[in-house]
Amino acid sequence: MTSDLFDRSPLRGERLPGPLADRMRPRNLMEFVGQEHLLGEGKILTTAIEAGELPSLILWGPPGCGKTTLAFLLADEHKATFVPFSAVSSGIKEIREVIARAERERARGKRTLLFIDEIHRFNKAQQDAFLPHVERGTIVLIGATTENPSFEVIAPLLSRAKVLTLQPLAEEGLVLILRRALDDHGRGLIGADDEALRLIAKLSAGDARAALNTLELAAQMAGREPEGSRRLTLNMAQEAGQRRALLYDKAGEQHFNLISALHKSLRGSDPDASLYWLARMLASGEDPLYLARRLVRFASEDVGNADPQALQVALAAKDAFHFLGSPEGELALAQAAAYLATAPKSNAVYMAFGEARRDVEDAPLEGVPFHLRNAPTPLMKEMGYGAAYQYPHDLPEAFAEQDYLPEGLKGRIYYHPTDRGLEVEIGRRLSEWRRRKVGIPS
Repeated sequence: MTSDLFDRSPLRGERLPGPLADRMRPRNLMEFVGQEHLLGEGKILTTAIEAGELPSLILWGPPGCGKTTLAFLLADEHKATFVPFSAVSSGIKEIREVIARAERERARGKRTLLFIDEIHRFNKAQQDAFLPHVERGTIVLIGATTENPSFEVIAPLLSRAKVLTLQPLAEEGLVLILRRALDDHGRGLIGADDEALRLIAKLSAGDARAALNTLELAAQMAGREPEGSRRLTLNMAQEAGQRRALLYDKAGEQHFNLISALHKSLRGSDPDASLYWLARMLASGEDPLYLARRLVRFASEDVGNADPQALQVALAAKDAFHFLGSPEGELALAQAAAYLATAPKSNAVYMAFGEARRDVEDAPLEGVPFHLRNAPTPLMKEMGYGAAYQYPHDLPEAFAEQDYLPEGLKGRIYYHPTDRGLEVEIGRRLSEWRRRKVGIPS
């Protein structure tokens, strides 16, 4: 196995015909497109290459942004033996074989670059196995991951490798890659209209591999046209593109990024952005009931008593989706999102409840004051349960000037209504009631 690993490099020698995305893989850094923040003049990788250094790296970025290709090219630039390693199909046994071969290569003065695709799929024990060899310089490790390394890669390995973030390719970069595929007579395809290339680039969402795969499919359509009229048109690009696959992982960082964007757009009173993020999560395959739960939570956390109707709207949207299902029920979620975004905002209840819970956790837990206790038996009445309790409905304005908190928390105020929405009126009432209570500030 190790012999195959060490002998294989997609940059050297002839290769059998394969997918266009593989055939068009850059052969040198001059052909590499994108990631100028890493490869521009004076940038980290450019400086390392010029200095002849080859540090261990974790390349973090979305699919199709060039992580694997960049690792290939760095190995070539440094004349290092390139060893591709799959976290999906390899284990501790294969790691030992690779390390043994790397030690022999090192004794001959040749470095080994071990490239681990999807390093986040390695468990802790497998990642631990690399540590001493990275530390001693037996291998230069480059790991590629689409997941946030701070969650998926062990801390000791992160401390020994530099994490570099790769970005999705810009539309112009994708068009350049597509045009290169068409113009490269040895590796490319046929001619195409500019508007067709731009559509493919737009639908590929920064993923060069997806763009080239779509281009190849569209070119197959063009190839069925009569000789002399074989050109990739906008209609062919639309047919090949169909519906783009949105980058999304319901258990990973992208999930949390998108729900954060939705929540912050709602809180920021932006219905347009709120509807966009909602639509994007739905289109990506998110569970609509998860989104309904988040809308219900938002109604209490960020709208609260500024508009109590918001909670009813969110709950109604959840029930409507249950009743209608997709896609009809998604409109109810959109209605709720627009309502919540445009509602007056208050987190006063959320903050008040948090303070009350802190007192429950930190303050002494006193007994319930006697006047608040029920007295269902004669003995309890004799002990003073319920004594001196004032029944508000028997009083003017149905208000009793009595305390309801334990003695140690007397006068404690948790709820501070805002001056927005219905809380303006709630605040006015509370201010008057608190003023009438002895020792309670208004």
